[in-house]
Parts: sequence; C-alpha cells; structure tokens
Amino acid sequence: MTPHGPARRLVGSLVLGPAAGLAAWLVAAAPVAAHGTFDPTPPTLWILASGWQFDPTVAIPLALTAVGWLWVVDRIDKRHPHNPVPLRRTIAFLLGLFAIAVALQSGIERYDTTLFSIHMVQHLLLLLVAPPLLLIGAPVTQLLRVASPWVRRRVLLPILESTPVAIASHPVTAWLAFILVLWLSHFSPLFDLALENPPVHQLEHLLYLVVALLFWFPVVGADPARHRLGYPARALYLLAAMPPSSFLAMELLFAGTPLYHHYLTLNAPYGIDALVDQQAAAAIMWIASDVTFIGAILLIIGAWMRHEERRSAETESRTDLERAALASRADRLAALRAAERADGEVGRR
Repeated sequence: MTPHGPARRLVGSLVLGPAAGLAAWLVAAAPVAAHGTFDPTPPTLWILASGWQFDPTVAIPLALTAVGWLWVVDRIDKRHPHNPVPLRRTIAFLLGLFAIAVALQSGIERYDTTLFSIHMVQHLLLLLVAPPLLLIGAPVTQLLRVASPWVRRRVLLPILESTPVAIASHPVTAWLAFILVLWLSHFSPLFDLALENPPVHQLEHLLYLVVALLFWFPVVGADPARHRLGYPARALYLLAAMPPSSFLAMELLFAGTPLYHHYLTLNAPYGIDALVDQQAAAAIMWIASDVTFIGAILLIIGAWMRHEERRSAETESRTDLERAALASRADRLAALRAAERADGEVGRR
C-alpha cells in the first residue's frame, strides 16, 4: 500500500462517486440555458455561493475530467507502487476543476451578464486560479506515465514534440497570447457580443482558459517542456506581465463613460450605475492580478532559494567525498612509500 493510499481513497470516494452520478444525471437531464433572463433578485454572498445551476456543456466535461484523472492516478499507483502520483498533485488538479465550476456554474455565472464586477471575478478565476492549479497536477506527465509504450511513442510524443506545440508552448508565444487576448477581448466588439450571445460567451471562456494554461505552463514547470525557464526567468516572466495587466485595469478604472453597451442598456440594475460597476470591476482586476503575480513571484523565489540550498548541499557533499578520496589515496601512497623505505633499509642491512 502506498503512503497516501487511505487519503487518496478518501479523495476518490468524495469526488468519483458524486462526479459519476452527476455526469449520468446530466446526460439524461434536459439542457439548462447558460444565460437566463434578467434576475430581479440582487446578488448576495449567499446567493453567489449557493446559487448553483448545472449547464451540461460545462458540468459533464468537468465531471468526466475528474473521473478520468482519478482513473489515471489509480492506474499509475498500481503500476508503480513505489513511485505513486503525489497526493498534492491530485488535490491541486481537482481544485483547478472546482475553480472552473465555481466560475461557470455557481451564482457567479447567474449574474455575469448583469454586473461587470461579478463578470470580472469569473474571468479572473479562469485566468489566474484554475490554470496554475491544473498544471501543478502535471497532467502531461501523468498522461505519459499511464499510456502504453506504443501510444506514448507513436501518438503522444509526436504530438508533444511537434512544431505547433513547440511554438504554442514557447514562453514568448504564451506570454504574448495571454496579454493580447486579455486586451483584445476587453477592447473589441467581442466583449459585448459575448455578453449577448451564450455560445460566443462559452467560446470566450474556453479561449481564456487555453491562453491561461499556456501562460502558466512555463511558470509552474511541473511537466517536461522543450523550453524550460529557470527560476530567475520565471520571476521576470511574471513581473513583465504585471504592467500590461495593470494598465488594462487602469483603462477601465479611469474611463469617463461605460465601455460596454450591454451593461449600459440594463439601466443600473439593483441601483448600481454601469460606470460605478465598471470601476469596481477594474479595481478587482488590478488588485487580484497584482496580488496573484506578486504571490507567484515570491513562491518562485522561495523555490529558487530551496533549489540553491539543495544544490549547495549536494556540491558540498561531493566535495567532501572527493576530499575524503584524496586523503585516502594520500594515506595509501604514504603507507606504500613507508613500506618501500622499510624494505630498502632491510636490504641494506
């Protein structure tokens, strides 16, 4: 039994059963519209936390992904009992899926087309919270470990080593894609279109999630990568993303008029003016993104320091072994020379 066996079985029992049941129920259930009519009930923290609704196009993929992850982990642990998937990776991956569910299925989704401030919380969950948690799970590594040698050699590795994947996962490409999507989605007709067209809104969410996964991939560094960043480069990578994100928030905060026609036409729902709501959304974005990036940079610096300490200890250990080997060799040579001198003295006698 692996060291984490009981805990992993607990996680599995808590997630696998409900997830499978949810998936089965949703397959049979009638589709629920992702965006209903204007909700006359003002949002409260309780409604945002408890007002869950289940859109099959979101809930079924999330449930199946959770079930698939637990199956993969179980297979790996049975094949490699002395090298199981660390429990922290399973917890992080499932928390990433939960963050997506909170963004797209909780009470947040209920008001995302009514209040820009709540919409911003939804986007930040998809951009800053869910992706790094999913990547901490090292999904590429787990997929390679569970695959058969034939699938790994003929399917997975050719895809992972292909030119399109290499270009998309390059840190420069990922950084630019993240920033461009962030700016273009907020300062183009796409934003208003997504607010009034549910399929476009879902595509926008998917786009955010994909570019965020690409953006965070070089930072987390849990999976094998062709272009791996060292710890200093990871910190600078995140530091460089802060000004564009902050400037975007400033553009929203200091705009003299509401930028999005959709929110303006709602005529101040719940007595909240569209401009005030926009300023609140900008403040949320500014604070949350800066706190996330600074926190991630501090974590990277901490990991860098621990890495340097381990490397220093390993270097010192190797040096001590080399010194001990040299001392042992010197002792042997000294003993050999002493024996030769003793033999010479006996010969002269």
